[in-house]
Amino acid sequence: MGKTLKTQVALLRGINVAGKKKVPMAELREQAAKLGFESVQTYIQSGNLVYRSTLSVAAAQEALEKAIAEHFGFDVEAVVRTGARWLEYARESAFPDAEEARPNTLLLAIAKTSPKADALKTILAYAKNERAQLLGDALWIDYVDGSGRSKIRPAIIQRAMGSSATTRNWRTVQKIAELVRETSNS
Repeated sequence: MGKTLKTQVALLRGINVAGKKKVPMAELREQAAKLGFESVQTYIQSGNLVYRSTLSVAAAQEALEKAIAEHFGFDVEAVVRTGARWLEYARESAFPDAEEARPNTLLLAIAKTSPKADALKTILAYAKNERAQLLGDALWIDYVDGSGRSKIRPAIIQRAMGSSATTRNWRTVQKIAELVRETSNS
């Protein structure tokens, strides 16, 4: 009896930004297929990948990072979650009022490892008008006035979380959830 295919979400960190670390999504899908991933889909150019795999989350994360390094010639970190966990993120953020009012500045931050115990305290030390809340492994940040002048920058988020982390806005969280549902039903 074969292993069960499970839907997973991989978020690549720091690609296609300012012309650096170019990862075309068609090539990313090809690399994922070569790893044995099925029903592979991507969303926008920032490295959002939804697929089905028999690998564990940790093994998929490691396999993707290795394949990207070998194919593209540079290191890229991947943060992988189960499709089921992603749907939990998409059901409700820590700030339901911001979901409709500010979907582009309500961000989900997730890290490769569990957040440090003092992650929220560290983030709040940098907050002015921003709101932040930790729900399980998800750090939600509502950049009420936008993120442009905020002191809560990616390096601060990573330091607070204790490992490599990446963010996606509420709209992207919802779009990835749609892909998870489609992929899970394929």
